[in-house]
Amino acid sequence: MQTVIEIKDLTKDYGEGRGIFNINLSINKGEMLGFAGTNGSGKTTTIRNIMGFLKPTDGAAYVNGLEAWTHSSEIVKSIGYVPGEIAFPDLPTGTEFLKSQAEFLGVSDTSYAEYVIEKLQLDPRASLKRMSKGMKQKTAIVAALMADPEIIILDEPTTGLDPLMRDAFLEIIKAEHAKGKTIFMSSHMFEELETTCDRVALIRDGRIEDIAVLEDIRNRKIKEYKIEFVEEADYRRFKAAGYEVIRDQPQYYQVTISISGDKLNGLFRDLKEYRVKFITEVKYNLEKHFKKVLNREKEIKSNVQ
Repeated sequence: MQTVIEIKDLTKDYGEGRGIFNINLSINKGEMLGFAGTNGSGKTTTIRNIMGFLKPTDGAAYVNGLEAWTHSSEIVKSIGYVPGEIAFPDLPTGTEFLKSQAEFLGVSDTSYAEYVIEKLQLDPRASLKRMSKGMKQKTAIVAALMADPEIIILDEPTTGLDPLMRDAFLEIIKAEHAKGKTIFMSSHMFEELETTCDRVALIRDGRIEDIAVLEDIRNRKIKEYKIEFVEEADYRRFKAAGYEVIRDQPQYYQVTISISGDKLNGLFRDLKEYRVKFITEVKYNLEKHFKKVLNREKEIKSNVQ
């Protein structure tokens, strides 16, 4: 597969443990990669290196084979970019700004920009200086997508959007992904990455901790089920039946078990012998996966110490 964005041993060291360190990531053509992490974890620094806005301390970022710092003015023309901190030029209205962006990018057909404006319920006639955070965010999204770029880089793009507008934006970005666009989106919200991305990288303290494949998470072979029994006797008898209990809540006569998907028929057959109040699958998701990764990392470090 063709690699569109490649980050090799990238370090930007600000001193005192701040920055990003030895980042390695590859994003293939048509792939949507999420970038998860808390504020200050290194998401924006990584993105600014990809855009060529920062000179790395070591290593490099490449876009379509071009080293980002050296060829920044060239690569930014092929990228639709929503920055984490939005600063508009000194123009009176959003309409004037979008018009100037269209001229700069050589966009003559503004029909798609108008579609995004309508989808996000944006009134671009408003004063740029008086726009709310949400309106600025919507305006930046329209500007990033209007030229139909093949590469889209989004730094916390839903910040400032209300839940309805966040859903509208995610619909737009899913459609862009379906067109075969290459998308790199940072967020601290696991749910929006889980519903849009092919893979998600977790960054913490400037280092990549894990890269999750969403298909593997959605189709996980190991399942978890919460089961509550009507009577204490059944609860105790089931606990002795040999299933792997990962959480026990005796006050509710309730257990959560971990079980391979190919053994579910046996489980449900066995449960016919018990009075079950309810059984529900405990869904595995991206947030749980990363918590498990970080807890495992924490255990390893404490064992080493």
